[in-house]
Amino acid sequence: MVVKIEQRIKGYQVVDEVEALQRAAAAETPVQLDETLQRPESLLGVTYKIKSPLFEHALYVTINDILLNAGTPQEQRRPFEIFINSRGMEHFQWIVALTRIMSAVLRKGGDCTFLVEELKAVFDPHGGYLKRGGVYMPSLVAEIGAVLERHLIAIGLLKGHELDEGQRRLLAEKRAVYQASQNASAVEPGEGFPLGAQLCSTCQTQALVQLEGCATCLNCGYSKCG
Repeated sequence: MVVKIEQRIKGYQVVDEVEALQRAAAAETPVQLDETLQRPESLLGVTYKIKSPLFEHALYVTINDILLNAGTPQEQRRPFEIFINSRGMEHFQWIVALTRIMSAVLRKGGDCTFLVEELKAVFDPHGGYLKRGGVYMPSLVAEIGAVLERHLIAIGLLKGHELDEGQRRLLAEKRAVYQASQNASAVEPGEGFPLGAQLCSTCQTQALVQLEGCATCLNCGYSKCG
């Protein structure tokens, strides 16, 4: 094939056609997270605070994410590693072991959302605890799982469980009806759940009350009567 050059040549470069095609194909293939992917110099990180009544000092959970295929339609943020720090060192060994195993799982790629349910299913044989607002945590490990769930929802890997405006309005009406029937103004600070409410088996929040003869959760809307 003859190509006629109409303009003055200012420079040239010898290009291997096969290599150029391979490079173009690689550019079109999205980068996937797996064990072969090297850690970049910097990652995107978020730190969450856990304050458990079981321990004197708070735990700080840092989850670092890697940004894959930045600036392309395949851009995706994936968790890459996790660290837990605290002033209290009494649980240092198992915390280090847990975070190393979790980080290894995250770096393997694929679906990492199963970690949430695995961690949240861990129960402390000495009993769990209620967080502020009446949310029940069966163990400290379960709360770490709840933090991971919160993070995965924030970066779009898990779907959230937020109530829509209509559901929030209905629950507010039910709460008002209950308080009026009990003549009770005392509620849990900052949450609006009446004191004396029971633990809801659906959302694990101490917000289950007897309303019009039926057990009703003022947090998630669960009703024993359907």
